[in-house]
Amino acid sequence: MTSKKILLTLSLGALFVALVSCLCAQKKVTRKAVVLEVVGLSDRLWTGVAVSQKGRIFVNYPRWSPQVPFSVGELVSKSEVKPFPDQDMNEWQPALDPKDHFICVQSVYVDGENYLWILDAANPLFQGVIKNGPKLLKIDLQTDQVVQKLIFKDTIVSPNSYLNDVRVDPKRQFAYITDSGLGALVVVNLKTGVCRRVLTDHASTKSENTTVVINNRPWLLPDGSNPQIHADGIALNSEGTYLYYQALTGRTLYRIRTEFLRTESGKVEDLASKVEKIEQTGVADGLLWGLDDCVYLSALETSEIKRLTPAGKVETVVQDQRLAWPDSFSQGADGSIYVSTSQIHLAAEINEPFRIFRFQP
Repeated sequence: MTSKKILLTLSLGALFVALVSCLCAQKKVTRKAVVLEVVGLSDRLWTGVAVSQKGRIFVNYPRWSPQVPFSVGELVSKSEVKPFPDQDMNEWQPALDPKDHFICVQSVYVDGENYLWILDAANPLFQGVIKNGPKLLKIDLQTDQVVQKLIFKDTIVSPNSYLNDVRVDPKRQFAYITDSGLGALVVVNLKTGVCRRVLTDHASTKSENTTVVINNRPWLLPDGSNPQIHADGIALNSEGTYLYYQALTGRTLYRIRTEFLRTESGKVEDLASKVEKIEQTGVADGLLWGLDDCVYLSALETSEIKRLTPAGKVETVVQDQRLAWPDSFSQGADGSIYVSTSQIHLAAEINEPFRIFRFQP
């Protein structure tokens, strides 16, 4: 090859590289930013959000103060919520049967078959679990009727327990629940009603004694102590084969194969060896397994939504100061992700409404 041909080849190669670099840089610059759309506003603290396949939005208000008119509601407009499924079930006082009324609902969740699940921790004001109050309800959204109710026994829910979040596998008919009060997982066979409390002494379900720092201020209890919130956020992958979970005052994401959790004949102690440490993700409250096979995490300290990609990379999806304690997630049929804000760290300093945001990841 002559020197002229060599120079021509090198020049064409350099031109090709420059063009590719230019296109990549242009693509990076024009990448569409994630936009947070406000779809819900409230002057009362809510935690959970659940979206049906037809776009109905459900929320819950935990009874952390005496002023809770109702526990579970459905958004009928951006700023209006009606009691769900009715006002009677949302009425509660000590004289009423705790089995038939919401006491302190912490989580709502819509499963892959479009049933709404309501998790009642029954620990109002964190003053102790009401006997026969902790329960899991399944509601048919075609009729808005309760079709299944499971009351947790004292052997599953202790006086200082706080059932926090739930995920349901309709195919295998199992539910998985976190206990953030004492640190454990509760596994429910929805066919038989058999419940198991597991990983009660394992580090994966316990607080890591982490101090949560938001806007350069540590989140502390009124007495100045550091809150210890155990297993909290939970996510189930699309195949129902892996359960992911994390303590709120912790930075480590764990997972375990659900086949080990479903094996009722196995020894509970043997589960410890099946737990997998996945990643240091930072302080997170809510978790979600997305349609894109990413684990979404609400990053409390940085007002962000993050995700763990299938490649194992933790990346920021969106950062916004309005994400004041992003709490719980739900994903709509169109792929939109919904996230609630509960502003727990602000306590008496709250001067913004509680919000539900929607975004396309």
